[in-house]
Amino acid sequence: MQTFNNKNIVITGASKGIGKAIAEAFCAENASIFLCARNEIALYNTVAELQTRYANAVIKARPCNLAVKEEAIAFGQWVNSQCHGADIVINNAGSFLPGSVHSEPEGTLEDMIATNLYSAYHLTRVLLPPMMANKSGYIFNMCSIASLQAYSNGGSYSISKFALAGFSKNLREELKPYHIKVSAVYPGAVLTDSWGNFDNSANRIMHAADIAAMIVSAAKLSPAAVVEDIVLRPLLGDL
Repeated sequence: MQTFNNKNIVITGASKGIGKAIAEAFCAENASIFLCARNEIALYNTVAELQTRYANAVIKARPCNLAVKEEAIAFGQWVNSQCHGADIVINNAGSFLPGSVHSEPEGTLEDMIATNLYSAYHLTRVLLPPMMANKSGYIFNMCSIASLQAYSNGGSYSISKFALAGFSKNLREELKPYHIKVSAVYPGAVLTDSWGNFDNSANRIMHAADIAAMIVSAAKLSPAAVVEDIVLRPLLGDL
């Protein structure tokens, strides 16, 4: 079983929700983590909270908007300058805009593709050279149930997540000779800020920590094994 002492973990969209839960899970494993998010205040508040709870954790952060190609590249270059290559990359940054293809506002597709696909594409391209040289590493791409099945009001969001799933499959094949694993993660409904004041006292939808636990567990497998797809849904089904 793999351990994460002195391992370098890159987590995008890490100031809240699933990204923050993943950061906490790896802090508990004594990893060194590199975080980014668009909201600078929220990001550094998360860093302060995690540093207080995990005094021995090494936490570095840089605010950036990964939907902007130049910022995604700059973040990747910063990570590479801080270490000898990422060991685990979690491409979690993303956003959701509801709508239908025939009626959603002009520019919605471009926004969703930039945030949910290009962010992972550009960052991964920068982080890969040292990982390939090391012939090791693990990349998790945060897809969605919307990557597997179109649904009402999904529109361009679902299209972008289908594209991210395709990116994951292609990347997995390309990186096999370099012993770099790639997992696509497909969560259903997860209790995050996007659910507002949703009453989850009956545990109708999943917790962000559930997703984090699965990622950490997959990352602990031996070098001989990879979990290609991680599909998690609420016990009682999708909402």
